[in-house]
Amino acid sequence: MELQKVIEEIRNGKIVLVYDFDDRERETDMVIASEFITPDVIKKMRKDAGGLICTTTPYRIAKELGLPFMSDVFFDDNGKYPLLKAMAPTDIPYDNTRSSFGITINHRGTYTGITDNDRSKTISEYARTIFSSASADERKYQLGKNFRAPGHVHLLNTSENILETRKGHTELATALMMMASVKPSATICEMLGDDGNAMKKEETIAYAKKNGYLFLEGNDIIEEWKRR
Repeated sequence: MELQKVIEEIRNGKIVLVYDFDDRERETDMVIASEFITPDVIKKMRKDAGGLICTTTPYRIAKELGLPFMSDVFFDDNGKYPLLKAMAPTDIPYDNTRSSFGITINHRGTYTGITDNDRSKTISEYARTIFSSASADERKYQLGKNFRAPGHVHLLNTSENILETRKGHTELATALMMMASVKPSATICEMLGDDGNAMKKEETIAYAKKNGYLFLEGNDIIEEWKRR
């Protein structure tokens, strides 16, 4: 797969399919730049992919704005809720690092937050807010003013040194956004099969061909990332 074609698709607001690795999750995610999210994209993800719809945040931005890893929030509260410490994600079978899950949010302008329209609004406004040219303090103010937590959009924070200590879909998709020079937040959703497991790689490749999507693997992204 010529990665430049994938990058052009991303710049044009299109979905691409990203498979991670045979020795990791062995999953394919639908991936799109968060700034281009629409209700139709949310509908496509929930109907054709079926996994959890999540939105990524680069580590630097998350740190700057005080958007925590959820595991850190749980750990910090373990004095009051000791069970949270016992449930720490220290045994993820495909990953030796902590979970990338951050907090969950809804835009305050949504109703329940779960509909295609609501999730689209939350994601697009979130991307617009965190990457605005305003100061960090102003962006923090806007996040507090315009978003509530918890909500129905799951945020994912990348690792600090992207694609070095962790090479999950959070990092792979965010690196793609960076290479495409769009706002470096991706919205992603795992593709699930009808057998109760992740959709097999060959099935996602066939789906991509049938529906006109570009498919690439994690190694393609890492090789280009290192080259750049």
